[in-house]
Amino acid sequence: MAQDNQINNIVIVGGGTSGWISAALLSQVLGKNLNITLVESDQIATIGVGEATIPPLMRLNKILDLDESNFVSSTQGSFKLGIDFVNWKRIGERYMHTFGKVGVDSKFCDFPSLWRRSLAEGRSSDFWDYSFHYQVARQNKFTKLPKNLKSILGKLPYAYHFDASLYAKLLKTYSEDRGVKRIEGIIEDVNKTKEGFISSVRLENNQEIKGDFFIDCSGIRSLLLGKALNVEFEDWGEWLPCDSALAVQTKNIHAPPPYTVSTALPCGWQWRIPLQHRTGNGLVYSSCYWDVEEATKVLLENVEGEPINEPRLIKFRTGMRKEQWKNNCVGIGLAGGFIEPLESTSIHFIQRAVLKLINKFPRNGIKQAEINRFNRELHDEYYNVRDFIILHYHLNERDEEFWVKCREMDIPETLKEKIDIFHECGKNFADSEMLFSPSSWYQVMVGQGLMPKDYHPFADTFTEEQMENRLLRIKSAIELQVSKMSSHAEFIQKFCPARPPE
Repeated sequence: MAQDNQINNIVIVGGGTSGWISAALLSQVLGKNLNITLVESDQIATIGVGEATIPPLMRLNKILDLDESNFVSSTQGSFKLGIDFVNWKRIGERYMHTFGKVGVDSKFCDFPSLWRRSLAEGRSSDFWDYSFHYQVARQNKFTKLPKNLKSILGKLPYAYHFDASLYAKLLKTYSEDRGVKRIEGIIEDVNKTKEGFISSVRLENNQEIKGDFFIDCSGIRSLLLGKALNVEFEDWGEWLPCDSALAVQTKNIHAPPPYTVSTALPCGWQWRIPLQHRTGNGLVYSSCYWDVEEATKVLLENVEGEPINEPRLIKFRTGMRKEQWKNNCVGIGLAGGFIEPLESTSIHFIQRAVLKLINKFPRNGIKQAEINRFNRELHDEYYNVRDFIILHYHLNERDEEFWVKCREMDIPETLKEKIDIFHECGKNFADSEMLFSPSSWYQVMVGQGLMPKDYHPFADTFTEEQMENRLLRIKSAIELQVSKMSSHAEFIQKFCPARPPE
């Protein structure tokens, strides 16, 4: 049985982004020792609306040895420096959560403490005046900085916007070139041993596909982990009230900016993701406040450009399976959990789960200790990201019923502690091992209107002149570097112009 023997045959149930990322990574890292079969059906549509990413995707592409220029061209992609949050604090205000640190830390003092001291002493300056990423993004510029660049600003971390279906297609070819076998078909039944391990899946045409280990990439349906193995779902609807999304694509009316736009609306929020050949748009909302007809009207009234397709409705629950790995099955992507795409984390969770599985991949039988460790680590990451998303909703000053409820709701103790520490002390508090850094938390908290009452005492070691000079030096370095950069559109045309879809 699979729990006792060496694992040789992997069956991936479901394609799309999660299935083909799983197939690509497993075939690249462990392919010589495994037979990998992926079962999917062209009759079953995948969610596939997540077209914005975060910087860790670069690690995935590096492991797969994907050429960046070819990757961006093939997926009609553009570059992303952060997310522009519009109307989230209150109507008429905006801020940006960027991928880089704001300012420049000194040896013993983080920059936010120095900036907070300057405000306490009566100086007026916007936090994002000292953000390299923000200034680049706002001027619609982008350039890959040379590795040997000597600047106090450091690197310019970035991510991508791309067509998720084209990325899945690219990874499908990649995987099949490395021996992954694709089988077309719809799962009719799942067979299990008396110990509860999955032994095979049966298709509608009665074809039986046996395996030693199964990866559930069947999306929200969670055919294996949820339905066959009865793993419970931990629902977070009490904190994240949106349960529906509408997605529509529009023609571009201007060159794509190097950032995603998220605009808060009376009962949810709307995304705008600029690609080279089109713009991805979507409305995430609560069906307790809007029905699909009203939500569709709101979405279409707020898009830029002519719609290319009819809006597509997606119903979802925010939360995760209480076990991501049970027996000889791991749920990847939506089959294991879902957090709305506010901070573009969906592909990241796919990547993290597969890499963790590879790291803990059993050689001589499945060990429960490894399963427990895998689940604990992944759950910690889910909880951290969950709290970060709740933060956006909870810290608001809007007066609509939806937003008032979000502001007044009880929040998880883990998030409350972070808010209290920040508000009272203004010090770093985020776990360095988690996805979102202290800089990310600081940007969102300040952007949503929460100002720290205090700052780290290291900031008081600077004389007034030293502090003024440091702030001025950072601003000057940003202005100089940004002035040398090409526009985002020019960089794309030179480095990775879109390749027409086949």
